[in-house]
Amino acid sequence: MEQKPATMVILGATGDLTRRLLFPAIYRLYAQREWTPAHIIGYAVEAWSREQFCDHIEGNLKTFVKEFQPHVWQKLREQIDYQPGDLTAGKLAALKSKIAGPALFYLGLPPQLFSQAAGGLGQAGLNQESAGWRRLVVEKPFGWDLASARELGKGLHQWWREDQIFRIDHFLGKDTAQNILVFRFINRLLESVWNGAHIAQVQITFAETLGLEGRWQYYDRAGALRDMLQNHLLQLFALVAMEPPSEWDAEDLHNHKAEVLRAVRQIPDDQVLQFAAAGQYGKGQVGSQPVPGYQQEEGISAHSTTETFAAVKLYVDNWRWHGVPFYLRSGKRLAADYAEIAVQLKPVPPKLFGHGLADWLVFRMKPEEAIDLMMWAKKPGLELDTESIVLSAPYKRTGGNEYSAYEQLLLEVLKGDQSIFPRLDEVEEAWRVVDPILKAWSQQPPEDYAAGSEGPAGQDRILEAGQRWRHLGS
Repeated sequence: MEQKPATMVILGATGDLTRRLLFPAIYRLYAQREWTPAHIIGYAVEAWSREQFCDHIEGNLKTFVKEFQPHVWQKLREQIDYQPGDLTAGKLAALKSKIAGPALFYLGLPPQLFSQAAGGLGQAGLNQESAGWRRLVVEKPFGWDLASARELGKGLHQWWREDQIFRIDHFLGKDTAQNILVFRFINRLLESVWNGAHIAQVQITFAETLGLEGRWQYYDRAGALRDMLQNHLLQLFALVAMEPPSEWDAEDLHNHKAEVLRAVRQIPDDQVLQFAAAGQYGKGQVGSQPVPGYQQEEGISAHSTTETFAAVKLYVDNWRWHGVPFYLRSGKRLAADYAEIAVQLKPVPPKLFGHGLADWLVFRMKPEEAIDLMMWAKKPGLELDTESIVLSAPYKRTGGNEYSAYEQLLLEVLKGDQSIFPRLDEVEEAWRVVDPILKAWSQQPPEDYAAGSEGPAGQDRILEAGQRWRHLGS
């Protein structure tokens, strides 16, 4: 039997997430005929009318959607409603009369309100599936440390089953992230070298030239480790390091990701300096533009010790990855907007051509998506000499619709496929990995680095002998 169209309820619908990311994704899916909702209901504390809310959304769509078309918007606008209210069960119960079938509830709220919202919806009976499926979408951060992540998990599970909860990590909606699994597991030649016998190191980098961009209230509390490494980069790490699943099944994928996260070696409290480096940008120049230091940014204390750069070395204590360092780093106000996952193969014997040569397999995520294989070949000419060559496969559609990460994630929620949404045990294991670092960094200030540079010099301290960071944009 064909299922009824779903209703989407956005809690916190007047906030920044909804206007910048969520509604532009909804609009594009509707314009491309990928999704026709039964209704979209905005829910927030502001005592707005439906018309006020729709006008607010329209103004933001014109800003954030390049291909905005008034006639498409007018049709979508007819499906939109607005309900003012707080997060108590009594107020949320007013949504019942507006939902006739399947529904997803998107928590576009501050993270400290997630448990309250999930509980209010549950107490109002909006989690009950007698009229169709009910799903709860939760944005990161999933907790503030391991203890709070466990507490949040308990709060959500009091009213919602794990298979109803979809934790959004927008990195996992990116094509390049998903292509890591496809490229690894569908190309047989890789499996024979995808282990510690052939791989020397793995580097996962996400660098930004941007500063705070208005997010100072959240970012100054979070820092780079919580904002990027604990969630986004550790999820990418899990995709690179996990064992091959027997089938493409959500539970199987989650089991394998959780397994490799559990195998990450615990960083001893007294050895954090050998495994992690923190930095905070000072004034400098990004491109040709002078920029202030972090402590001179609007809203930031002159004594802030929040890290804007984090680098971590991890080891996986299993048979596949024994002895292979995984390096994860991310920072703001760096030399380039660049993101990649780079896998270095071990060098050949140095006597063969006079020096040891190593290959790199690089999954580039920005500024453009591509897969690069950096190898060595004979240099043209009479001499038996070598040169580096790059076999590059740009990852870009030549036809058809293109989708943002949020569009892909929304479609997966509507399908009920949890494959690319972290499960609770994955979240908890990721916090276990970073908790010792957070504890150590709370007792010491980060190292300074100039805006527009490649980050603090201290990041080199965590590298194994003979290894070095790849240049940003290399």
